[in-house]
Amino acid sequence: MHALLIGATGATGKDLLDLLLKDDSFHQVDIFVRRDLHIRHEKLNVHVIDFDHTEQWKHLVKGDVLFSCLGTTLKAAGSKEAQWKIDYEYQYQFAEAARENNVSHYVLVSSGSSSSDSLFFYTRMKGQLEEAVKALGFQKLSIFKPPVLIRKNSDRTMEVAGLKAIQLFNKFGILRSQEPLPTEILAEAMVNAAKTKDNGIFSLEGKAIWECAGLNKID
Repeated sequence: MHALLIGATGATGKDLLDLLLKDDSFHQVDIFVRRDLHIRHEKLNVHVIDFDHTEQWKHLVKGDVLFSCLGTTLKAAGSKEAQWKIDYEYQYQFAEAARENNVSHYVLVSSGSSSSDSLFFYTRMKGQLEEAVKALGFQKLSIFKPPVLIRKNSDRTMEVAGLKAIQLFNKFGILRSQEPLPTEILAEAMVNAAKTKDNGIFSLEGKAIWECAGLNKID
């Protein structure tokens, strides 16, 4: 397979890229980044692009599967408008280019509790993106809606605090369906999803993500 990836610099994207480069099922991996990662591999193509100018890169979005791990925080973005541009506009534009170039499978990392009707900006934005990419009509669409992610060396203060709280509840058998998910497990599930032959729209949360990764950790 020929894999395409945006969001390769994030925690999930890094784990995913590592798996794709090691997996013989993928003969070529193209990543789209704002700055060169200085990673070299015989099957890796690094495209340094300006995400704001689709005409410069949309013709390059050609392959079998597009993985989207792109995302930021409100704190890092600086405003809701800036976060919307990264988390919604850039991802949708890539999905649209992929669909126009006949990429058959789109794998999207969304968010747990995402809903286009949500009262909260972040989960509403994620839900709206899900609905928008569904309308593009991919042959296969895999949407991953993970709970709190365990990221290596995370500097996201609120995420770390939430992770500790949920892990404490988990010790007492509470919120088991929201058990934190390591990014490497999410990445493994995404790779496995790309290998399955079934077409259609698939939405995976909690236990289903663990199972897609070949594990059964949540009771």
